[in-house]
Amino acid sequence: MAKLSIRDLDLKGKTVFMRVDFNVPLAPGGQEITSDKRIRAALPTIQYALEQGCGLILASHLGRPKGKRNPEMSLQPVAVKLAELLGKPVTMAPDCVGPEVAALKPKPGEVLLLENLRFHAEEEANDAEFSRQLAALCDVYVNDAFGTAHRAHASTVGMISYVSQAAAGLLMDKELQWLGKATQNPDRPCIAILGGAKVSDKIEVIQNLSKVVDRLLIGGAMAYTFLKARGETTGKSLVEDDKLPLASELMSSLGDKLMLPADHVVAEEFKADAPHEVVTSIADGKMALDIGPATIAAFEAVIRSSKTIIWNGPMGVFEMKPFDTGTVALAKAVAGSGAVSVVGGGDSEKAIKSAGVSDKITHVSTGGGASLEYLSGLELPGVAALTEK
Repeated sequence: MAKLSIRDLDLKGKTVFMRVDFNVPLAPGGQEITSDKRIRAALPTIQYALEQGCGLILASHLGRPKGKRNPEMSLQPVAVKLAELLGKPVTMAPDCVGPEVAALKPKPGEVLLLENLRFHAEEEANDAEFSRQLAALCDVYVNDAFGTAHRAHASTVGMISYVSQAAAGLLMDKELQWLGKATQNPDRPCIAILGGAKVSDKIEVIQNLSKVVDRLLIGGAMAYTFLKARGETTGKSLVEDDKLPLASELMSSLGDKLMLPADHVVAEEFKADAPHEVVTSIADGKMALDIGPATIAAFEAVIRSSKTIIWNGPMGVFEMKPFDTGTVALAKAVAGSGAVSVVGGGDSEKAIKSAGVSDKITHVSTGGGASLEYLSGLELPGVAALTEK
């Protein structure tokens, strides 16, 4: 990687400001964490930094408090959980800037967690003075929050102008390593599986990946915009009519690279117990809710012969049985393929989990929006701002 890594820094005796992604889901009331996955994901970088003998300041946002203090979005429960996972005390700061916070400067081996950055509107506004105040707390900066790397905020971009060195954490390093390998130097054949609801969400991804991959497999609701553009009947399936010309254009530029569903699981309504059937042509009153068995078999054959697989988005309404069949089957095929597999965050991650194959995927991204922007070929501001090696 062309950017400095935390491994390149001398941290002994320094105060390190580490931007982490502790945007964890909380139960109503804001006291109980319902999943500590993001906290656990940051542990290797936190532990590495502490082993190097630094005083560690951790900073994150949580939820969308819209620039105002909201006790239900306090990071206090995170401080408790982190202390439990680290097996050592974590001091909770009353705020993220100001003299009270500066007075809590951690000694080597100590951990200070700042209060929610987004309690200040200046964080998302990337305000220069707020950035300077954050930077004044530390000697060096580390960004381990890949999930926010596509945002140019004070804690991800702004404060870097005021520190001597800014490096990527171990998690950020790993994200860039695998996403970079899959999109810039993949073992071939390289394929991408794209699903989800809208073509409009994935236009840049399709255009960028079409230069990289050997085959592009499209499922999920976005497939029906392509099929309608090809002149096929789509019934009540979700279609973006204003994107039909674009879908036609993409199909002609992709040619044989593109694979679309050949059969579909349809129902009259979007309900778990709705009577459903497999069809090759969708009747007027029906909507497609999953890919059919012939499509699953065709997609599986391509997956089996691949050396690199990039996956973003489910093949159907995977959160509702029985319309999860296509997504689960492909997840199992990807897991058993022996290929380098890189899965984008969000729904794709949930799909891999529901198929029970998370441990057989090479890399599951921790950032849905950030991984999507990376796959679109866009530069991530939080990565671009880091110090060059």
